[in-house]
Amino acid sequence: MSFNYSHSEENYLKTIFHLQLEYQTVTTNALAEKLQARPASITDMMKKLSAKKLLHYKPYYGFTLSAEGKRVAIDIIRRHRLWEFFLAEKLHFGWDEVHVLAEELEHVSSKKLIDKLDEYLGYPGFDPHGDPIPDSKGKITTGKVYSLSEAPLNTSLQVSRISNQSHEFLELLKHKGLGIGTQLEIRKRFDFDGSLQVKLKPGGAETFSEQLAQHIHVKKD
Repeated sequence: MSFNYSHSEENYLKTIFHLQLEYQTVTTNALAEKLQARPASITDMMKKLSAKKLLHYKPYYGFTLSAEGKRVAIDIIRRHRLWEFFLAEKLHFGWDEVHVLAEELEHVSSKKLIDKLDEYLGYPGFDPHGDPIPDSKGKITTGKVYSLSEAPLNTSLQVSRISNQSHEFLELLKHKGLGIGTQLEIRKRFDFDGSLQVKLKPGGAETFSEQLAQHIHVKKD
C-alpha cells in the first residue's frame, strides 16, 4: 500500500536517515539542532511518524527508522539526487545551486515520473556532489573513500564527494579550482593545525585547512 506524506514528514524522515549514519539512535536534541526546531515540535512529529509505523520511538531514549521508514527516506533521497543530477547536467545549474532547488522537487512523489527521469538520465550512480544515488530498489552503492584530512600522503587521489553542500562552501571550492573528479596529491600535513599542502592536477599547490579538508572526500586514483 502506498501513502502520501507531508513535506514536513518527508524532511524529518530524510534527516533522521542521515543522522542514523552517524548515530545508531537519534535523540530529540540532535534532530532539533539539525532542523532548527523546538524539542516539543520534534516530539509531536515523532508521535505522528511512530503512529504511521515509520519509526521506533521511546520517550527520553531516542528513535530509529523502521524498515518502512528507511524505505521511504531512501526514496526521498533518490528523488533529491536525481533532480540534482538533472538540474546540473541538463539545465546547467551550478553545483552550488542545485541542492536548494532539489529540496523542493524531491517532494514530487510520482514513482513513474522518477523512474522515467532515472531512465532519461541514463541511471546515474552519483549526484553532482558525489553522493550515491539509490537505485529503484533502494540499493546504495558506495566505494572506499577517505576524508581529505585522513587520506594518505604522496598518493594520487581523486575528489569523489563533497559532504558540505552549502553555497558558501561550494563557492570556496570553486575559487580553489576543485570539483568532483579533480585529481590531487597531499604533499604535507602540518602538525600545528592539521592543515594540508595539496597539489592539484593540473594546477599549483594550495593550502587546505583541516576544517575544509574534513568535508572533501577522495578515493585513490
